[in-house]
Amino acid sequence: MASVEELDRTAAPKSIAGAHNSFVRVFALLLALALAQTPQQPAGDASLAGGDPPNRNAQTALPIGSLGDPTSAKAEAPPFAEWLQALMAEARERGYSDELIQQALANVEPLPRVIQNDRTQAELVVGFDRYYSARATPAMVRRGRELAREYRTLLGRIESEYDVQRRFVLAIWGMETRYGRVTGNIPVFQALATLAWEPRRADYFRGELFNALTMVSKGYIETRTMKGSWAGAMGHPQFMPSSYLEFAEDFDRDGRRDIWASTPDTLASIANYLEEWGWDDDFTWGREVRVSPEARARIEQKVPKRTEGCFAMRNMTERVPLTEWQQLGVRRTDGGALPRSDVKGGLVTTDRRTFLVYENYDAILRYNCAHYYALTVALLADQIR
Repeated sequence: MASVEELDRTAAPKSIAGAHNSFVRVFALLLALALAQTPQQPAGDASLAGGDPPNRNAQTALPIGSLGDPTSAKAEAPPFAEWLQALMAEARERGYSDELIQQALANVEPLPRVIQNDRTQAELVVGFDRYYSARATPAMVRRGRELAREYRTLLGRIESEYDVQRRFVLAIWGMETRYGRVTGNIPVFQALATLAWEPRRADYFRGELFNALTMVSKGYIETRTMKGSWAGAMGHPQFMPSSYLEFAEDFDRDGRRDIWASTPDTLASIANYLEEWGWDDDFTWGREVRVSPEARARIEQKVPKRTEGCFAMRNMTERVPLTEWQQLGVRRTDGGALPRSDVKGGLVTTDRRTFLVYENYDAILRYNCAHYYALTVALLADQIR
C-alpha cells in the first residue's frame, strides 16, 4: 500500500378482490393526502441504503446503485389488487412456479411508511456536516478499527484477491448496517411490491421484485426469511436483489453466497462490487480542498459539469488533472499547494465543504448514488485507517 500522498501521485390471484380493492382505494387516498402535506425536497442526493433510513443502500440510497433523479411521480397508481394480479400473471409468464408466486406475492399489501421513506430521505433534509457527524461517530470509527484488527487475516486475503483497500470495505459495512447490527426487518417482497406499485420509480423496483423471485427460485434464500430495509436492500452489505445476483461472493467456500450471516461473504461481496465498478487500489478516493470565491468563479467558467451517470455524478465537475486545479486556485485545506500530478479529479461541493475526488469515488457512488453517502464512506475509511 502507498501512503496518502503517494496515492495522490500514482495515479395476486383472482380471490383478491372486492373488499381488498375498497381497502386499497381508501389507503391510496389517505396516502395521497399525507404526501400532499409533506414538503417537497429539491432534487439532490438520495440514499436508500442501510438501517438509517438509508441507502442508505441507506441513500440509501440507491442502496447499491442509483434509482435515478428523485422527482415526484405524476401518474396515479392503479388499485393495488388489480396491479398485483397483473404482476403475478407476468411472473407466471416469466416461468416462475405457482408455488413460489403464491408464497412471495399472494398476501402482500402496500406499506405506507415505505413510500413515505422514499419521498423524504435523510440526504434531502440535512446538511452534510450533520449527516456525517451522525454516522461517522467516534464509536463507529473505534468499532471499525477493532474489526480491522479482528479480521486482519481475512481482510488481507480480500485485499489480495479484489485489490480494494480494507478500510473502504469496512467503511461501507459500517455505513450500511453498522457492521451488521442493523440489517432491516421488513419483508422484502412487501417493500418491493409497494415501491413497484407506486409510480415514482415503478420500473426499477418491478425489476428488482423479479430479481428477488429469482433469488428464491435458485435456492439462495427462503421467502419467509427474506427481510431487509424499506427499499428492499438485504444483508450486511444491503444489496438489492440485482446486486446480490451479480456481485455476491461465496468467500468462505461453503456453497452459499451468504450476505446475511457470513462475514467473509459479506466483506468479499462489498470488495467485489467495488472492483467490478473499476476500483484501483493504486489510488485513494480524493481529498477535501479549499476553494476561494475567485477560484470558484474561474472554475464555473472553465470546468463543465459532468453530463453522464447518476444524478450525483452529474452534480459534480468533469475531471481534470491536479495541476490544472492548482492553476485554477484550488488548494489543500491548510492553504498549501496540491500535489504535482497529472492524476485527474472532479470537484464535489456540499452545502459548506468542497472535495476533489478521483476515479475510485465513482465506485462508491455506484454503491449508493449520493454525495453525502459517498463522502461519509470515504472520510470514515480515512479515520479507520
